[in-house]
Amino acid sequence: MKERSFTVRGAQVIDGSGSKASRADVLVIDGVIAKVGSISRGEEEGKVIEADGLTLTPGFIDLHSHSDLAVISDPAHLAKVTQGVTLEVVGQDGLSYVPSNEEVLHTMREQLYGWNGEPAALKWNFHSVAEYLGEVDKGSAVNVAYLIPHGTVRMLARGNGAGLASVEELNTMKQLVEIGMQEGAVGLSAGLTYTPAMYADDAEIIELCKIVAKYNGYYAPHHRNYGAQFLEAVDDCIEISRASGSPLHLTHCHMSAPANHDRTELLFDRLANAHSDGLDVSLDSYPYLAGSTYLHAMLPSWVQDGGNKAMRARLTDRDKRLKVVHELTVSGSDGNQGGIMNWDIVKIAGIEVAEHMQFVGVSITDAAKIANKKPVDFYLDFILREDFKASCIIFSGYEPNVRAIMQHPRHMVGSDGILAGNRPHPRGYGTFARYLGTYAREEKILTFEGAIARMTGRPASRLSLKDRGLIKAGYKADLVLLDAEKVLDLATYENPRTPAAGFENVWIDGVLTLEGARRTSNLPGRAVRSSKAKI
Repeated sequence: MKERSFTVRGAQVIDGSGSKASRADVLVIDGVIAKVGSISRGEEEGKVIEADGLTLTPGFIDLHSHSDLAVISDPAHLAKVTQGVTLEVVGQDGLSYVPSNEEVLHTMREQLYGWNGEPAALKWNFHSVAEYLGEVDKGSAVNVAYLIPHGTVRMLARGNGAGLASVEELNTMKQLVEIGMQEGAVGLSAGLTYTPAMYADDAEIIELCKIVAKYNGYYAPHHRNYGAQFLEAVDDCIEISRASGSPLHLTHCHMSAPANHDRTELLFDRLANAHSDGLDVSLDSYPYLAGSTYLHAMLPSWVQDGGNKAMRARLTDRDKRLKVVHELTVSGSDGNQGGIMNWDIVKIAGIEVAEHMQFVGVSITDAAKIANKKPVDFYLDFILREDFKASCIIFSGYEPNVRAIMQHPRHMVGSDGILAGNRPHPRGYGTFARYLGTYAREEKILTFEGAIARMTGRPASRLSLKDRGLIKAGYKADLVLLDAEKVLDLATYENPRTPAAGFENVWIDGVLTLEGARRTSNLPGRAVRSSKAKI
């Protein structure tokens, strides 16, 4: 295929391994890297791209993405294409849309509205991992890998309520995970502060991870506590890995709670000890001080038990509402990592009710003043009026910890990008550019080569990919051509949908998705299935 054959001349090549950049030519034939080095004029194939002054890297891999619906409904997908992403791993935090039946799919669409919205053109014609990945194979802006979401599996096996799984229910979950792995999933995710997964015990997770390990997958938990008990939650994850034999990937690994400020060495000691014991543990993070989720996530778990209808009934019952108020403001909510709410740091990001537009980008504290209510009362009234569809941004990060974690040798990059809502988190459009422009070029917290390795070679290894993630002969031509002196994130909290600067060309399998900093109409993205998939 002539259009998938080309020659890049004179680029600074950063190969994704962490090795220093070197000037080289790269020859691509039929979407595969044929040679890296000096290419004679007689060896050239297809279009010749003069790349003097530019940097060529492997395509970026977003190890933690919430583009589950965007990759099958948004052909442009500018958030990721414009910053060099060629592969996204979805199905994160134990919550996504398959495997499912009609009832579970309906519940997931309700629960995840604040993350993903509901694209108008989307046909909800998938219930299995195979069917979802089949939708990707029809053509996408990026390649897509899928993690089986534990919470969705649990809901399918035993409903959305509290309680431990029976032997029969656990066996059903194991069967569902096995089928999903056979259909191409790359691992299992969990969201242990979200319903219904927060009701599971570690023994349940271990049994499911044993299945994952059999198929060379990995376990990616949103673990039980990102607050004061963060380190204890990491210990639990490591023990799950040890007991199951599954590699562990600590996703959106941030230590934001004041109790954990300047204590990253305690995390690193745990990771070193696990490595010494022969465990395979890695982590990812995004380079921002705020997180994001759906606004009702902070409610106590007993309130969320049973889904939206049950939540509404409890929050409109006087006595139950008083109990909720007490937990949110006095005793602490397990939906808020066990702590009481700091309404100052929670800002409204996405709304459905038109009259609420005035509150977008406003903290709960300030919004409550506008409405002449107490913050907790405003919050509860607001999520009810929004029918649990609102999203938020939570400013709880601690910069020294963010910087320390990104320097860890097993660190990789995951945007955790939520793209829906009126004013979503800028990490969706800016994570990769921010690592390169701010933390590598400007702050020198990372080398440029080290930052690229965190986006390419390392995550490809985590996914057990043998032909992506490096610029190397025989590898797929997933490539990014960028200006290292100009690459910069331009997305802000006020204007989050602003594409990054400095990216010139992006290829997937040798097909351009970005050319001259402009999105092409090409959709070369396909599903990336586990090497042990049987379908």
